[in-house]
Amino acid sequence: MRRLALFLVLAALVALLATPALAGKLDDIKARGTLIAGVKDSQPPFGFVDEQSKQIVGFEIDICKALADKLGVKLETKPVTSSTRIPMLTQGAIDIVAATMTHQKGREDQVDFSITYFMTGQKLLVKKDGGIKGVKDLAGKKVGSVKGSTSEQNVKKAQPECTVISFETYPEAFLALKQGKVEAVTTDESILVGLQNSDDKPADFAIVGEYISPEPYGLGLIENDSDFRDFVNVALMEMWASGEYQKIYAKWFGKDTKFYIPLEWNMEMWP
Repeated sequence: MRRLALFLVLAALVALLATPALAGKLDDIKARGTLIAGVKDSQPPFGFVDEQSKQIVGFEIDICKALADKLGVKLETKPVTSSTRIPMLTQGAIDIVAATMTHQKGREDQVDFSITYFMTGQKLLVKKDGGIKGVKDLAGKKVGSVKGSTSEQNVKKAQPECTVISFETYPEAFLALKQGKVEAVTTDESILVGLQNSDDKPADFAIVGEYISPEPYGLGLIENDSDFRDFVNVALMEMWASGEYQKIYAKWFGKDTKFYIPLEWNMEMWP
């Protein structure tokens, strides 16, 4: 009888301890009343600190705000970098990553991804008079990128004879380009557009070369939570179908902005 009683007590404890684990991310977010998103804070127009409000604003913040609205909760943002965004997600510091993160097969063993919410490709940002027109011209040159990014790996594969110098953020890499410490900065074209047009003299720089690689952005999600992943995917598709996505896109990348990139791709839509 004592063994049976002990077994029942242990079983009850296991069940009690397991209950929070069974509660999915959606339940956690609704109970808390906030969706905590990991975003960039120095990456115009995806995520950056507004000089007037001192708040983080941008395209990816508006996408997350739309998700929070659909859940009926507030949005809270936390700054991340390319090297910290996955650890912060897996450690539970944030609920979702919206930080120019490429959906890459090599990351699938760490996080799950939403459907693509932004499509771009990797190119080079160089000084206009620097003589670099493409990847082949990078042989023997120093190229700036960011720690933990796919761009680091891609450019080295495309031009093994270049030297990759890694920084914490792209503005730091861009500063190195302006100071002559690197001859090019490589990352997604959309990020390079933001860097170039945030400068006082954008005409001094050029984005060059063919695409080194395609870069489909996905929202980073904790692994094995299909309810939350399905919610995010369906919400993105509803935003596209209703035109809400296109309005957000035009706000940050439209013709009237300094980050103009034509919307030339279609979001995946499930029947």
